[in-house]
Amino acid sequence: MITLEHHDLVIRFPEVHSHAVARISFQRTLRIPDDGNDYPLPPGMGEFPLHHVEDFQAKLPEAWAPRGGVFLPMYQSEALWLNFDSPWDYPIALQIAAGKVNAVNGKPWQDDMHYEPQGYVVASSQPWLDGFCVEKGRIRQFVAAPLGDGMTVEEQLTGQAEFGGIQIKAWPLKAKVYEAMLSDRPKFSGFGQDDFMVFCESASIDMGLGMGGSMKQEIYDDQFKPHQWETEVSSRCFVHLLNSLTYSGVTGYLPPHRPYEAADYANAGLPWFDYYSDQKALEGSDTLKGLKSWKDFQEENTEQAVNVEPKTIVHLEGKSGSGRPVTQGDNF
Repeated sequence: MITLEHHDLVIRFPEVHSHAVARISFQRTLRIPDDGNDYPLPPGMGEFPLHHVEDFQAKLPEAWAPRGGVFLPMYQSEALWLNFDSPWDYPIALQIAAGKVNAVNGKPWQDDMHYEPQGYVVASSQPWLDGFCVEKGRIRQFVAAPLGDGMTVEEQLTGQAEFGGIQIKAWPLKAKVYEAMLSDRPKFSGFGQDDFMVFCESASIDMGLGMGGSMKQEIYDDQFKPHQWETEVSSRCFVHLLNSLTYSGVTGYLPPHRPYEAADYANAGLPWFDYYSDQKALEGSDTLKGLKSWKDFQEENTEQAVNVEPKTIVHLEGKSGSGRPVTQGDNF
């Protein structure tokens, strides 16, 4: 079951274990320059607001209603990252796709867990996902692009602008495996959102995700065996991306402010982040590595390198209520 709670997607499998819970939030962030450099992790600049599709379906594209789920507003070329939290460190496998293209291995969407090459992250050990895994220790940032202009990863790989958005499917670890590991694993309190929060176009309505700049981030290998996952139990959600320019007309709410520029943030001396874990990292996808980035579609290259002072990089180590159910949709 997936519910929408305070702009978080909360995934629960009470039929498996009372601790089988994971939260996903969608964080606004800086779009890092696409200049050939590998940048550290940018901060979270607040959560994107999430809304149920059925609450506003009369003003949304017809294709959204049968897919169900939720939507969030993004400006064209705005970036985001996904924050994962497992309150009891219960391992939840999450397949994350953009336009039905797997963000971890570059393969088409599958309803089953894909073990080789691994096509999911594990919420208890992967704290964030900032983009497409292109090689070991490096991702290309998630950047919003209008569906139909050829910039999204979906369009580059399939030639179609059919789905857009973000697709999520979750599977829990088997309860007996979790119980067996409890006594052997040290407790970890997790990082709260505030540890990473800094307080300080086209009118196409439907958006997808393309590739942005390069960032240092490892996507971790699954430490469990295929038979240890409860693959007969799953939940899924379609997260649609709505152009922020149309957000007020659809919802009646003011859209979020336009995103900050990375250069302004760096010049202010505000923190960036580097994350270390001794877990094994995945090698990345050659398919995703060969795709064009957002910059390649611009008529004029205005990207400028950002000087990130080493003293502003914060080094992190470790692992990282009631709500309405989110409709899974019949035409996912």
